[in-house]
Amino acid sequence: MFVILGATGKIGRATIAELRRHGAPVKAVVRRQNSADDLKAMGCEVAVADIRDGAALYESMSGATAVQIICPTSVRADDAAAEMKDSIRSIVDALDRNRPSSVLAISDYGAHLASDTGITLIFHHLESELKKLPAALTFLRSAEHMENWSRQIGRAVETGVLPTLHHPTTKLFPTISAPDVGLIAGELLLSNAHAFLNIVHAEGPERYSAEDVARIAGELAGRKIVASEMPRPDWIPALVRGGLSASYAELVAEMYDAHNAGRIDVEPGVGEVRRGRTSLREVLASMTANI
Repeated sequence: MFVILGATGKIGRATIAELRRHGAPVKAVVRRQNSADDLKAMGCEVAVADIRDGAALYESMSGATAVQIICPTSVRADDAAAEMKDSIRSIVDALDRNRPSSVLAISDYGAHLASDTGITLIFHHLESELKKLPAALTFLRSAEHMENWSRQIGRAVETGVLPTLHHPTTKLFPTISAPDVGLIAGELLLSNAHAFLNIVHAEGPERYSAEDVARIAGELAGRKIVASEMPRPDWIPALVRGGLSASYAELVAEMYDAHNAGRIDVEPGVGEVRRGRTSLREVLASMTANI
């Protein structure tokens, strides 16, 4: 039995679709029963559990031979790092009590670094805690998601300017469509690999710059769009206006500082890189279609 946490998210749904395509038994873990109808239609068993409910989370993993986990983000928490670490503790405790033979964790590029990476440091903590378990581990480190641009594309089409935290705007960075991460995860789960520790990096078919994002979005929208470096002092206020707590915004800003310094990338000489099939143009096309 494959147990998938975060089953209603883009990654979880894509993993489940891949597993069910091969007829594999899946238990989808959701927060609310009313979000599970389509998962039941796909042939999944459904368990309802909040990450903070240790008893329900433990029960949701019963019978699992493999579990896929994803650390929920706490974008509005007063202390985002502490809240996410509490979630990790709850997940790891449930895994330790159930003892599945293998665990696949959705992690992050740069998770091998132990300091000064902002939100990515939470994934370093996740990996460190999971290494204490007596299970075969796969860390699927994902590049940033192409879908994150949806927060800015509408305004960019309207104004002709795409503000970005990627400095300089010409710098190439790894990125991937979130459903492609789920597809790769499903392939890894189905491979029945039981290495003690397997590290896989996931990114798209090619790397892009912020200027590439602006150019492609402009071509799709039929107008010129220019990428513009957002000044560093404006980052946190802009992120807070976008709905993040000050605590989470600070972690995001620290991550982009590390990104722009060239620190967030594939861990040198470790694991493999798998590439998603979805191009940035395909993802941006879905964002601009109704603008």
